[in-house]
This record gives sequence, C-alpha cells and structure tokens, in this order.
Amino acid sequence: MAASEPTYRRVLLKLSGEALAGSQGYGIDPEVLAGIAAEVREVVDLGIQVALVIGGGNIFRGVAAASKGMDRASADYMGMLATVMNSLALQDALEQAGVVTRVLSAIEMREVAEPYIRRRAIRHLEKGRVVIFGAGTGNPYFTTDTAASLRAMEINAEIILKATKVDGIYNADPAKDKAAVKFTSLTYLDVLKKGLQVMDATATSLCMDNDLPIMVFNLTVPGNIKRAIMGENIGTIVKGG
Repeated sequence: MAASEPTYRRVLLKLSGEALAGSQGYGIDPEVLAGIAAEVREVVDLGIQVALVIGGGNIFRGVAAASKGMDRASADYMGMLATVMNSLALQDALEQAGVVTRVLSAIEMREVAEPYIRRRAIRHLEKGRVVIFGAGTGNPYFTTDTAASLRAMEINAEIILKATKVDGIYNADPAKDKAAVKFTSLTYLDVLKKGLQVMDATATSLCMDNDLPIMVFNLTVPGNIKRAIMGENIGTIVKGG
C-alpha cells in the first residue's frame, strides 16, 4: 500500500559520482542528469525539502590516487573539486527542469558557489530551494558519505536516502553471488559488525550516534526517489535497534 502523504518532509539525498556517469562509466551523462533532475522536481513539487550530496568518483577518486603514491591530502582535495563539478552539472540540470537550486561549497569559490553556512542552507530549504552541498566536509580523509551524514544532521534532515545501483543491502555482492540475500532492515551495529558496504564506518557511526536513519535503494528505477519519500519499502533501512 502506497502512502498518500509523504513520510519525510526534509531529506538528504546521497548520490554516487558514478551514478552521473551512466553506462559510459566516466564523466557526466546528460541523460542521467536530466532523469535525476526530473525525479527531484517531482518530490519538490510535493513540498518536500531536498538537499543533495554527490560524490566525485566519476571524475576523480582520491583514495585510488593515494593508493598509487599520491599524497592522500592532495588527492582528497582534488576529489572535493570533482564533487563541485558534479554539483554544478546537477544544478544546471535542475534549473533547466524548473527547480530553483543553490550550490553550497565547503571550500570557498564564490564565483561558482556560495560558501557553506548552516543557517543559510536551512533558509534555502525553507524557501523551497534544492540545496547541493559540494566539496565534501572541506577536509581530507573524510568521504562524501561522511559529508552526507554531517550535513544531514546539521540541517535536521529526517533521513539519508542513499541512491545506489542495487535495490538495497545484501549479505554478498548480488552481481557476483546469485545466492545473495537482501536485508529489509538493519541496525547500525549490524552494518558495522558485518562490514557491509553501505557507508563507511565514520558515516555510519555518526548516524548511529544521532539516530539518523539511512535508506539504501536503487536509483536506476524511475520514480524510486518519490517512492522512498512516500515511505514505500523499496530498499533497506538502517536505523537503531
């Protein structure tokens, strides 16, 4: 049974950078951008306040570069800049879809984005604007998952919607193991103890300490963002015991 009223009123949507690349695997696919923008518009039209955090893995991945000998801090800063590029691309797609959008960057670059100020971000949301948080937390050694957890708590979001390429959390990689079992719900401790690849341990611990639920669902199915906000059981929810 689909709910007639949205379950959540203020959400943080976490997108991977790879999601923007589509089937090409690298860079930004305009069709994918347009599709995400259309779905976000659909939920904004319901009066939902939406904030977004996007990864940068489709352009540059700091951890991968560091593993090949690059200084980790430098590599992470480059990754943060990649997230700003993705944020600007998504902003353009959303504006073309008729959604008023603001990019707030944790690294100051006033010519292309507003500096991140918590109260300003909340005010934008209250005015019905979609807020995109770029440049992660602004610090190396922290992932965009951790940035999503941090920003979600700062803006008092009710849930993190983690959009992926699979329809939830499994006990094994469903692409490699046909016998993989999907979980409908998990506790934060389950995720940490089992080492499940939901978000990194820092992000999961932050959510656990502040009792912020995470829903993992499949972004590639049209309409799933709205279904998640309406409270449909389309993925896996991670919350307290």
